[in-house]
Amino acid sequence: MEIFRLLFLLPFLLLPPSLSLSTTADVDSDTAALSLFRSQTDTHGFLLSNWTLSSITHSTACSAAWTGVQCTNNRVTAVYLPSLNLRGPLDSLASLDQLRILDLRNNRLNGTVSPLVKCTNLKLLYLSGNDLSGAIPPEISSLTRLLRVDISDNNLNGPIPDGLVKSGRLLTLRLENNEISGEIPPSLASGEIKQLNLSNNELYGLLPENLAQKFGETSFTGNRGLCGSSPLPACSAYTPPPTVQSNPSSLPTTSIIDENRKQTRRGLHPGVIVAIVIANSVLILVIASFLVAYYCGKRSSTSNSKIGSEIGKSRSSYGSESRVYANNGGGGGDSDGSNKLVFFDKKKKFELEDLLRASAEMLGKGGLGTVYRAVLDAGCTVVAVKRLKDANPCGRKEFEQYMDVIGKVKHQNVVKLRAYYYAKEEKLLVYDYLPNGSLHLLLHGNRGLGRIPLDWTTRISLVLGAARGLAHIHEEYKTSRIPHGNIKSSNVLLDKNGNACISDFGLSLLLNPAHASARLGGYKAPEQFETKRLSQKADVYSFGILLLEMLTGRAPNQYLSHSRVGVEEEEQPVDLPKWVRSVVRDEWTAEVFDQELLRYKNIEEELVSMLHVAMTCVAGPPEKRPTMAEVVKMIEEIRVEQSPLGEDYDESRNSISPSVATTED
Repeated sequence: MEIFRLLFLLPFLLLPPSLSLSTTADVDSDTAALSLFRSQTDTHGFLLSNWTLSSITHSTACSAAWTGVQCTNNRVTAVYLPSLNLRGPLDSLASLDQLRILDLRNNRLNGTVSPLVKCTNLKLLYLSGNDLSGAIPPEISSLTRLLRVDISDNNLNGPIPDGLVKSGRLLTLRLENNEISGEIPPSLASGEIKQLNLSNNELYGLLPENLAQKFGETSFTGNRGLCGSSPLPACSAYTPPPTVQSNPSSLPTTSIIDENRKQTRRGLHPGVIVAIVIANSVLILVIASFLVAYYCGKRSSTSNSKIGSEIGKSRSSYGSESRVYANNGGGGGDSDGSNKLVFFDKKKKFELEDLLRASAEMLGKGGLGTVYRAVLDAGCTVVAVKRLKDANPCGRKEFEQYMDVIGKVKHQNVVKLRAYYYAKEEKLLVYDYLPNGSLHLLLHGNRGLGRIPLDWTTRISLVLGAARGLAHIHEEYKTSRIPHGNIKSSNVLLDKNGNACISDFGLSLLLNPAHASARLGGYKAPEQFETKRLSQKADVYSFGILLLEMLTGRAPNQYLSHSRVGVEEEEQPVDLPKWVRSVVRDEWTAEVFDQELLRYKNIEEELVSMLHVAMTCVAGPPEKRPTMAEVVKMIEEIRVEQSPLGEDYDESRNSISPSVATTED
């Protein structure tokens, strides 16, 4: 009997490794795919502590028991990673050919679902509450083992592929809260689906009566183009979306103009003529009233407008959004119809309507949106309002979590977030208004004749305040390692007392990580051009660039356009670290500093010390850069000679603050 057992097993023992059920190459491929996925999506490092491999023995995702990964026969068959704030594409998962279950709900994954059509063994697919876009690919019909599909609360568009239920095995299909268009495929009515939700999309055409009866009206609400039995409009009154015909011969021979001419030949009823005359008279009176009101309003106000007309152009979205969110996915909080500002402190508050009625002045536009100066309470309250542009769509709960991160930071050198407003189509952030401009404006504004130089004492005071603000942010979120991500001189603002405050903290959380680095526009560290990631160490590098900008008076090349016209030579953009290293290497250190600083006495040692701090911050390897707490300490150790209190302004210095200027005889 033992001989027969050996004879039976012998062919399997002699199989080459490439034909075995689970080869080493397959296992390593699964591990590599998951490692790449983590590197592209785990921006906050939640998986870093567990998703590691032994450097001593050969280990894999299966043998190392990675969090959220399940294996069968040493192949990855299930991935459970919900609600980890993962942000990035799904492309790297395409090679997991033995994957049965994929649960990535409530993250911030982007890109398309197309890579998953290569996971031919998928049975359960849960991707709700992400930022996925594009169409559902027709090739999804090749996933014949699919049982449950939930891709709700994303940004998917295009039609529902008719082959999605081709296998007849699909039991659950949830596509609500997307932008899916087209008609409902007839195959959905004939399939074995037990759970279906297509609400809040852009579907049109006939809703089969058997589908409405089987799954209920709520599974199809929010699709304005659907028609059918009550309560939907009758399909006879439904007009399908217009199509462009490319064949001229197919156009109608009788034009609409000809039809209208035929109708006008019949004449108009006298009553109709009287109504037209009256309507025209009323219209003229209304236009005249508007003109009078316009010129009167123009006389009473100059360049200010109502903030409601500026940021409320999509006003209907504030309290009457067409979509209703009643599930646990993204946007779940929108159904309450609330249109209130959410405040972070107990100071005197104002309502959204007060804000919309406030006079507004646009301060500027950036990659994240438009900023307005709003005046309320007859001038007693002034705030800055940022209207976010193209931020990732996310549910109220997730948005509130991000706002809590920003609002939690309270420091005298960080611009305070006072309140926020959330709606599906509109997101507003309300900050304290800082009236004295930015460090960028002080350094580079009006470099021609009549400019008031920015003296050394003021410069070092401003960068020290900015360093303290950034250090506080890094310390506050030391564990989660949340960076600022957008350090530049235009984001160092001055309050009414001239103190420097860091602005725009936390807004990187609202962007796809793949686009955040480009959208934010802050000074970038070398590693960011490769990894596209934000980090606290990259913040330190950016702050080093800011220090060099302050010392040299030159604008970094990553911030200003190379095509600026009419600027002085010293204002031309330049790769500051590279330029400074070349000058110092040639022993022309004095040429590094802004000419405005060289007119002050006895600060050469302090200038060189500050240059050393800046160059330490812009070290190439991230691990060689100091922490922001260390940067603060180094700046504080640089002695700055203070002027006597009450010193009068010396016009011979032509300076805005009290460093002692060098004057010539």
